[in-house]
Amino acid sequence: MKEYEIKQEDLILYGQSVGSGPTLNLAARLQKLGGVVLHSAILSGIRVLYPVKVTFWFDIFKNIDKIRQVNCPVLVIHGTSDEIVDWTHGKRLWELSKEKYDPLWIKGGGHCNLETFPQFIKHLRKFINAMEKLALVKQTTQSSLSTSTVTEVKYNKCLGLGKR
Repeated sequence: MKEYEIKQEDLILYGQSVGSGPTLNLAARLQKLGGVVLHSAILSGIRVLYPVKVTFWFDIFKNIDKIRQVNCPVLVIHGTSDEIVDWTHGKRLWELSKEKYDPLWIKGGGHCNLETFPQFIKHLRKFINAMEKLALVKQTTQSSLSTSTVTEVKYNKCLGLGKR
């Protein structure tokens, strides 16, 4: 990010299927992300194969644990007819998200064809636009706070208030 001079707030991470593992791992470590998109995401590696209730130490991509550490809006997109990763994986990840964005459950969507549904691009575009607006609001709020703090310090100094 530093190499390209991109702020975390301007990044939206995108992870599909097993790629949701590295995506959530990174999202859990970056505290100022603009957003995360989880497309046909997995709860964990083992849970794709077996409906276990606990997370084992040897399980790969423990998304069920990582999602709780993500501090930005999360969009979950999953097909209801996914034969590889049941859509309940996406549903559970959405439920565990701190900052839930309206999920997209694509009726009849499979694991590798969601992009062919018109609502996919429409909803993704809506999310990206909402994150851009949110970033602008945050930026404006921070600028206002910075300006008001400087003004307050100058005002207090003028009146002789504050530390001596």
